[in-house]
Amino acid sequence: MMRRPAFRSGGFRGGMGGGGIRFGHGSPMSRWVLRLMIANFVIFLAMAMRLVPVAAIDWLGFSVPGFLTRPWTLVTYMFVHGGFMHLFMNMLALFFFGPPLERKWGSRFFLRFYLVTGLGGALFSVLLYSLTGPTLMVGASGAIFGLLVAFALNWPDAKIYLYFVFPVPAKWFVAALGAFTLLSTVQGSADGVAHWAHLGGLVTGFVYLRYGERIGRLARRAFYKERPVSPRGKARRPAPPPPSPRRRRRADGDALDEVDRILDKIRASGMDSLSARERAFLDEVSRQYQQTQETGKKTRTH
Repeated sequence: MMRRPAFRSGGFRGGMGGGGIRFGHGSPMSRWVLRLMIANFVIFLAMAMRLVPVAAIDWLGFSVPGFLTRPWTLVTYMFVHGGFMHLFMNMLALFFFGPPLERKWGSRFFLRFYLVTGLGGALFSVLLYSLTGPTLMVGASGAIFGLLVAFALNWPDAKIYLYFVFPVPAKWFVAALGAFTLLSTVQGSADGVAHWAHLGGLVTGFVYLRYGERIGRLARRAFYKERPVSPRGKARRPAPPPPSPRRRRRADGDALDEVDRILDKIRASGMDSLSARERAFLDEVSRQYQQTQETGKKTRTH
């Protein structure tokens, strides 16, 4: 299919089970996992059946030299694969590990995490360009490896069946996978697999989950600095414009989606499973609802 060798991120070889987490035991197929699988298979079939030119892989795959002229490849490379087994192994891992994560996080956060970790795989190609050289990279494994580290952080003791036979706790499986990926990246890519993309997905996923909120706060402080203080000692800030009805409806819808996700989590794991941020969010929603009720009563009595 390819005019020149393309480095691919190799597929995951394993299954998952135990602890009521595996597919078919509490984690049915989720919305964005299904959509991502369909998109990957449709693109593969279109290229295999020559419905699109063979040269399209050069326009969809990611390479550092071609990035400036083809910036869309940061995303499109995740949906192009170098062969059926490469596609099948990646989609098999998405099939097993994606649904429990999407159910726990919600569809919006799941999709954002999937794309961010895929971008992390491409970013490592830029950072390690002196080691990797001008290679063409295709495959979803950067995002898939991000899902693996996310699963291990959420269910560290769940069993992953290596080659569908040997049960290994998720935390040890991902730790060994990370060590192997790091070693393979340092030694080079003679096997045609972009191990640095796997490493990028693992590292990006871990950093995003552990330090994402802290990094976001630091970024906001850096880009949105306080205005100079006026002589009276108070900063002059223009009053923000009232939100438009569309933005208000969108914000209300996002809040309801978050409430539904938290309630589902309570039903599944109890109140003790909530984080401090989720508890604070529920308290704030409850307070706003009570204020709305009180305002409505006052309006009716007048």
